[in-house]
Amino acid sequence: MYSQTSLDCDTLLKWCKLLNYDFFRLYSQHLILYSPTDLLRKNKIKTQKTNLPQFRKSLYTIEIIEFVLGLLESGEKSRQQIIQEYNIPKTTLYKWINKYPSNGT
Repeated sequence: MYSQTSLDCDTLLKWCKLLNYDFFRLYSQHLILYSPTDLLRKNKIKTQKTNLPQFRKSLYTIEIIEFVLGLLESGEKSRQQIIQEYNIPKTTLYKWINKYPSNGT
């Protein structure tokens, strides 16, 4: 299995259970980080207004937050580059900066 170019999802799920590690998380985080949000905004379907509350699920895991803040801290990317390339809202990025201080301080 190690030398194969791909694995069936059922096989990968068995390995996840056996090793107690979520291999699917690697791919889902990649999809979330590099998803084309501009297309979603343009093709957004209008929803009907209801009296029920609507909840927004947080799309960003701690690993994604640490990755983005690591890019910022190392100087690899500026705040504006992160906002533009990853389509992270400006307020969200600034909240992360305040909430998760760097390890050096």
